[in-house]
Amino acid sequence: MMERRFPGNYGMTLLLLLGVLCGALCGSFFGPAASVVKPAGELFLNLMFVIVVPLVFFSIATSMCRMTSEKTVGIVICWSLVVFLCLSVIAGALTWIACRTFNPLGQFATRIPPGRLEPTGLAAAGASAADIAVSLFTVDDFPKLFSKGSLLPLIVFAAMVGVSTSLCRDKGKPFAAFLASGMEVSIRFVKILMYAAPLCLGCYFADLVGNLGGQVIGGYLKALLLCLGVTAVIYFGFSTLYAMAAGGPKAVGRFWKNILPPSLMSVSTCSSAASIPSAIEATLAMGVRKEIAESVIPFGVNLHKDGSVVSAVLKIVFATAFLGLSDYSGVEVVGIALVTSLAVGAIPVGGMTGEILICSILGIDPEFAATLVVISTIVDIPATLLNTTGNISSALLVDRLCNGSRTQGEGGAGHCLQRQP
Repeated sequence: MMERRFPGNYGMTLLLLLGVLCGALCGSFFGPAASVVKPAGELFLNLMFVIVVPLVFFSIATSMCRMTSEKTVGIVICWSLVVFLCLSVIAGALTWIACRTFNPLGQFATRIPPGRLEPTGLAAAGASAADIAVSLFTVDDFPKLFSKGSLLPLIVFAAMVGVSTSLCRDKGKPFAAFLASGMEVSIRFVKILMYAAPLCLGCYFADLVGNLGGQVIGGYLKALLLCLGVTAVIYFGFSTLYAMAAGGPKAVGRFWKNILPPSLMSVSTCSSAASIPSAIEATLAMGVRKEIAESVIPFGVNLHKDGSVVSAVLKIVFATAFLGLSDYSGVEVVGIALVTSLAVGAIPVGGMTGEILICSILGIDPEFAATLVVISTIVDIPATLLNTTGNISSALLVDRLCNGSRTQGEGGAGHCLQRQP
């Protein structure tokens, strides 16, 4: 999920939870008087809002530049994208069904203070599908790109800049170096800023609980329980089905014989990137060809995050319940979650980018991102587990699909993995 790493695997997660807990206790004790510490939270949020725009631009542009310049395998990448999409849709749809079935988040809208968190944009207006598409992915003037309210148009623009830079080859190398340097500077900025997150988010949460009461805490706990339930179903149930589809009962046996090391690595590090070596080793032991394992697993770390989709659906449902926005269908919620997971996957430091993007798409106050980041924190472990095991399942399925392509007449693994000009 959030791939930021600080000293100690769980150090930042524990500090964030401690800050939020202290803020909740202060808010419950002092009530509306706790709003006196709100400026500290707003200071942090304003700095995050400022850095998120260059962070998204440089990260997406650099990622696309590298992907289009590397000589990767055409058919493997195509099958990988198909499998990634299918598995992510399944994870998102399952989470949406679970939310609709158990309704763990309840209704919060009745106690929102007047004038706060007023829905705007898509959340407030019944626009047509065409108008929504235009508003979501484009703006009508260049300066409007560089706004926290236009993250999706910025992502589209940054991706096109990255591809264009790569296609310029040698002439584009100086600009590619600038993009890479800008990404590193932005990442360092966010890492420095996140050290203040426990204190500042604690202050924001004290104001939130002081004005709304403790009902929001129950929503977080229920969201965590729901995430754990969905994680168990996907990890034990759907992973078995994926392995069965990839190779029958023998593949299922190999999967469960080798899945424990990468699972423990993802849980112990809370980082799907740190789990890449263990995931590749386990995938090879399951019988997947080396070329495919070493292509699909790293590719999936950037573009395929089932756990992040589960988390995003929870955050969207939480936000719409909190604000009384009931007109979002399951297709829309899962679609927004997919876009969010793809965007955040290309950004090395997650920060609050996903939460701000959700607020931007829903058209709600960006400050609400601080409320959603608590969900990211508490579900970080199960989400990372699903991110890692989902990529392993994807490698199994891609290997099977490439074998199917091979048997239709054009050679073996060498054909499937032939480099494209």
